[in-house]
Amino acid sequence: MSDATIRTRSETRDRLASVAEAEGMSLRAWLDRLAETVSAPAKRGEGAERTRQVLQEWTGYDPAVPDAEADAVLARRLAEATAA
Repeated sequence: MSDATIRTRSETRDRLASVAEAEGMSLRAWLDRLAETVSAPAKRGEGAERTRQVLQEWTGYDPAVPDAEADAVLARRLAEATAA
């Protein structure tokens, strides 16, 4: 695999290197891992749509449709789950 140079501000490089070091990785390894896990916006949108469809099939709840009562129930349940 050949190397490439990415030009960025030194502050950005230093911040990313600091994050990588905190995770016990070189900046190169950390950027490789990041590149494997990050998705393009269109791909994230596809995943969000699939998630919305599954949520609607399982629960009948569709976050794309305004429903103040259902939103309040969901917010309460999320708060209870995170407090536990």
